[in-house]
Amino acid sequence: MRLADKVAIVVGAGQQPGQTIGNGRATALRFAAEGAEILLVDKDEASAADTLAMITDNGGRGSARGADVTSETDCQAIAETCLSRHGRIDILHNNVGRSEGDRETTQLPVETWDALMAMNLKGMFMTCKHVLPAMRNAGRGAIVNVSSTSSTGTCPTLTYKTSKGAVNTMTQHMALENAPYGVRVNAILPGLMDTPMAIERRARERGVDQQVIRDERNAQIPLGGMMGTSEDVANAALFLASDEARFVSGVLLLVDGARSCKVG
Repeated sequence: MRLADKVAIVVGAGQQPGQTIGNGRATALRFAAEGAEILLVDKDEASAADTLAMITDNGGRGSARGADVTSETDCQAIAETCLSRHGRIDILHNNVGRSEGDRETTQLPVETWDALMAMNLKGMFMTCKHVLPAMRNAGRGAIVNVSSTSSTGTCPTLTYKTSKGAVNTMTQHMALENAPYGVRVNAILPGLMDTPMAIERRARERGVDQQVIRDERNAQIPLGGMMGTSEDVANAALFLASDEARFVSGVLLLVDGARSCKVG
């Protein structure tokens, strides 16, 4: 097993209701299948508990905790809970993010900017801040931040792109800063994915059938003409979290079916 004897925190381990599995839940399930003991964190603790049930039903181990990543008190408690329940922290997977409510610049309420920045960027900073002392003391650790190809490509709204671009630079800074302590920090940049947050929400907002959204998104993908799935993100996360990536740090890993290669 690729994560045998590892302890991982998966932040965003629950998910919105939908037909498919979200990135956070898929990653938690993949980590558990590869032997990791997991602290499953989500603002919706009941949803994190649902993920935990899926894991334990298949013989995995873990526990669930509710937390709001926009609260530093909660972010500190995530690290403390993992240490008290599971003894150490080997992996931190940051999967929390939101784009709902974002607008183009002149139409964007300041309150929306603040809320999205707090969740997408500040939350990742604070979870990293509070797990890093344990990782540094252990002389090892792997942090995986989930960014987006919106950070480097065209995006119709301001805050999501800006926040994810900042996640990229923060990831690279933390990789260099923590290399002397044996801690690796990388980011995954998913492209168009078939997840509840991507499909159900857009269909609801536009008042169209979900298949309309899927068809539009699939048409943009060079590799096979199909969106990726949460399992694609989970597999990338598994590699970056595992010892197979022991010499990989500061990487922004595109998982997008070559869509970012399209220019013009």
